Amino acid sequence: MKKIGILFGQENTFPQAFVDRINQKGEKDIQAEFVKIEKIIQGEQLDYAVIVDRISQDVPFYRASLKNAAISGTAVINNPFWWSADEKFFNNALAVKLGIPVPKTVLLPSRDHPAGTTDRSFRNLAYPLDWDGIFNYVGFPAYMKPFDGGGWRDVYKISSAEDLWAKFEGTKELVMLLQEEIIFDDYFRCYCIGGKHVRIMQYEPRNPHHLRYEHGKAPAAKKLLDTVKDYVLKLNQYLGYDFNTVEFAVRDGVPIAIDFCNPAPDADVNSVGQENFEWVVETAASYAIERAKKQKFGVDNLTWGEYLKSSVNKTPLLGKPAPVKAADVSEGKIAKKPGPGPDGEIEGSAKPKKAAAPKKK
Repeated sequence: MKKIGILFGQENTFPQAFVDRINQKGEKDIQAEFVKIEKIIQGEQLDYAVIVDRISQDVPFYRASLKNAAISGTAVINNPFWWSADEKFFNNALAVKLGIPVPKTVLLPSRDHPAGTTDRSFRNLAYPLDWDGIFNYVGFPAYMKPFDGGGWRDVYKISSAEDLWAKFEGTKELVMLLQEEIIFDDYFRCYCIGGKHVRIMQYEPRNPHHLRYEHGKAPAAKKLLDTVKDYVLKLNQYLGYDFNTVEFAVRDGVPIAIDFCNPAPDADVNSVGQENFEWVVETAASYAIERAKKQKFGVDNLTWGEYLKSSVNKTPLLGKPAPVKAADVSEGKIAKKPGPGPDGEIEGSAKPKKAAAPKKK
C-alpha cells in the first residue's frame, strides 16, 4: 500500500478535501491521510510515497524532516531542497532571462548589520550605493518588500527617496527589494499543478481578502489568456514547482509577472470560491496519485526544474526581450542614503554619489 500524506498547519478546508478525494477515487493500493510524524532519525524513510507540503516554510523542523524523507525516496510536493534555496529576487532574474515581463526590481542590503557582523563584513559593498542609478531605474511610486518574504508582510509603498529613508528604518536586518509599481487594468492569479495543469483566475487584489475573486470584470480575451498560460507553464517548469501560483498584473495589454514564489498557495474554499476549490482539489489529488504510482523508495523522486537541468547541461537561458513599458520616473533631490554605514546608522548626504575606488594599502 502506497500512502499519500499532506503536511499542513492552520488551514482547514483543503487538507481534508484533498485526502477525501484521493480515497474516494478507490485507486488500488493507494490511500491518503494526514502526515503523522513520531520521530525523525537520520537516513530513515517516512512511510509515505508522496507528501504534499503546505507548512514547512513556517516550521523549520518540518523542512528538515522532508529533506530527510526525500533522500529515501519520498516524492515531496514541492521539492524541499529547491524551495529552501529559492527566493523572489532570483525568480525575477530568471524571468528576465526567459523573456517574461516583470517589474523593474533591485536588491537592497539590509538597513542594519546582521547579527554577528560589523562594518568590516561589508568591505565589498560600495558606500554609498548608486542611489541615483537605482531610483532612475525603478522610478516612483515603488514597493519595498523582503526579497524572500510572502503574505504581504513588511511591504511598503514608497513615494519618494525621502519616504524610502523613513520606511527603511523599520526593516532592520531584512534584505529588501525595491520594485516598480505596476498600475494595472486587469489581474490574474493562476494555479499551476504538475507543471502542466493551469487554472487562470481573474482577481482583484485591491478588494478585501474574501472578495478578491469577485472582481466584476468582463472575461479576458483568449489571446491574453493564452499568453498568461504560456508564461505560467514556462515559469513553473523552469523553477520545478509542482504546486504553485503565479500572479500577473496586466498593463497596456501586457501580462507582467508580479509574484510566482507561492509554493503553498491559498486553497481555502472560503477565499478562492467553490469552483476554484473544486478544480484545485481534483487536480492536486489526481496529480498526487500520478506521482505515487511512479514513486520508488531508494531513488530520487523529486521534481527538478529546467533551470537546474539547463545549468548542468551548460545551456544558456536566453529569452526574447519582454515588451514592458518604462515607468515614469519621478525625479527629485535625494536627501539621504540608507544602508549599513561604518557605524550601522543611516548617514545624511546632500546627494549620493558613486563610491570612489578603495585606496590601496
